Amino acid sequence: MNMIQILGMAAAVFTTAANIPQAIKVIKTRSTQSLSAATYAMLFVGMILWVIYGVLRDDLPLILANGIAALLCGIILFMKLWNKYFKKKHQS
Repeated sequence: MNMIQILGMAAAVFTTAANIPQAIKVIKTRSTQSLSAATYAMLFVGMILWVIYGVLRDDLPLILANGIAALLCGIILFMKLWNKYFKKKHQS
């Protein structure tokens, strides 16, 4: 593994791992009130686009890192939208 690959892997680990604490907190507390749905929607779309780019480039680290990050981001986004739209309708 050369220095560029090591740099890429380190970036992948940090950007993927950055989503873990927020996802765990949202799953445990079920609270998404302070999170921006627009931010997580844009992050989710961006990560999916990175996965597609990685598939087209046949770049497994790019696919894995962004696939895992998209999954975590998607969970947060789903819970945000669920709390914002579905939960309110059933509490009235």
